[in-house]
Amino acid sequence: MKIKIEDVKKLREQTGAGIMDCRKALEENEGDLVKAAVWIRKNGIAKADKKADREVRAGLVEAYTHNEGQVVAIVELACETDFVAINDEFKKLAHEIAMQVAAMKPASVDELLAQPYIRDAELNIGQLVKQAIAKIGENIVVRRIARFELGEKV
Repeated sequence: MKIKIEDVKKLREQTGAGIMDCRKALEENEGDLVKAAVWIRKNGIAKADKKADREVRAGLVEAYTHNEGQVVAIVELACETDFVAINDEFKKLAHEIAMQVAAMKPASVDELLAQPYIRDAELNIGQLVKQAIAKIGENIVVRRIARFELGEKV
């Protein structure tokens, strides 16, 4: 089956995967965009698992303030290189995770990673991180989280 470049482009826009991964996904799924997207998610998770042992020495700390300063969430998100730490996709991931912490009040990183993502309940935060690993190409780890709410008892 011949894969159309338009389909590769559509799949790439939907998933953020690389051109070759999109082409392979479409070939493996006989041109079906929906099945190809599922294939990419599964394959992306496999790629993320292969990178899990890599050491993370760079990253950033993201703070998100909500409700006019009533709630603040802080996330330390680690990656392998400074180059990725300044990447817009990485920064966006850190921001999304900080928003999740503010909204869902996880007590630990493990609890956070298991929570359904507030923007897409089909994904949990762990899967969101794995998708970013597959897309960016480096190991990414949520190291620490904190959440403070005005008037909250400690």
